[in-house]
Amino acid sequence: MAARSRHRKHSGSTKRTGGHPAGPRTRTPRAAPVAPATAGDWIDAARLRTLPLAVSPVIAGTGAAVLVDGLFHWALALACLAVAVLLQIGVNYANDYSDGIRGTDDERVGPARLTALGKARPHTVLIVALVFFALAAVAGLAIVIRTQEWWLLLVGAAAIVAAWFYTGGKRPYGYMALGEVFVFVFFGLVATLGTTWVQVRSLPQEAWFAAVAVGLLAVAVLLANNLRDIDQDRAVGKRTLSTLIGRRATQALFTLCLLAPFGIAAYLALFYPIAWLVMLALLAGAPALLIVWTYRAPRELVVALALTSVTSLAYSALLAWAFIG
Repeated sequence: MAARSRHRKHSGSTKRTGGHPAGPRTRTPRAAPVAPATAGDWIDAARLRTLPLAVSPVIAGTGAAVLVDGLFHWALALACLAVAVLLQIGVNYANDYSDGIRGTDDERVGPARLTALGKARPHTVLIVALVFFALAAVAGLAIVIRTQEWWLLLVGAAAIVAAWFYTGGKRPYGYMALGEVFVFVFFGLVATLGTTWVQVRSLPQEAWFAAVAVGLLAVAVLLANNLRDIDQDRAVGKRTLSTLIGRRATQALFTLCLLAPFGIAAYLALFYPIAWLVMLALLAGAPALLIVWTYRAPRELVVALALTSVTSLAYSALLAWAFIG
């Protein structure tokens, strides 16, 4: 009986080879290798759909400048455009880097994230961002030398610092529900009024109206972006204005920021009749508004974001035409 019992025990035991159970081994699956970023990936990461936010204030500010002396200061206007566009691209790459190393972009909807997806080394993305910041600084320095307005160096430095600390540094203000405030100030007031000032050394009231309108449209773009990412931002602890006030309040604020500029245009049309044509920008703005209120999937808000950017560009171009005409 003892021998039979030992036989059953031995035959029921697990045979081992080299210390591992016999039979197929279970292996931890390896992550599929990530292909290096292509030229298209780098272009996507620049987030070209946001570039109208850089172009719009320069157009509006230039239109207001023409009101003062009736002249086009092309060299200064193009230099302002270079500063705005280069800064915008720089901040987009800086956001890619900063959000990527924090892990807040891991499940993001929208354009490709080079850092989060491992398509490019974080250090490389950071260098590209700094290169664009440096190019913007060179263009800004050229403006300062041409105008001899040396105090503008402080404005340019503040713009670069604001661009970096939106998501960079230990306490980024984009994570403290202050993104909309800074976007309004720098993409609206600073960019528009700065464009007008360097060309004519004057700030007519039309420039202020244009600056407020352009700034509100820039805020609307950011709200559409943060509404799209609201669930992901909450999951990773990123405090945007949208995560604090909720989806419905964000939709209401988006509506206000999108439509208020058209109220400004209606007022300006009393003095510049061509400004009524600014209402044509609603051809892009109205669908964006509809999407924001009826979307079912976050990806739909990518279209709303792009349409809002187009609205800003069309608004500024038509408003500048009203000033010039």
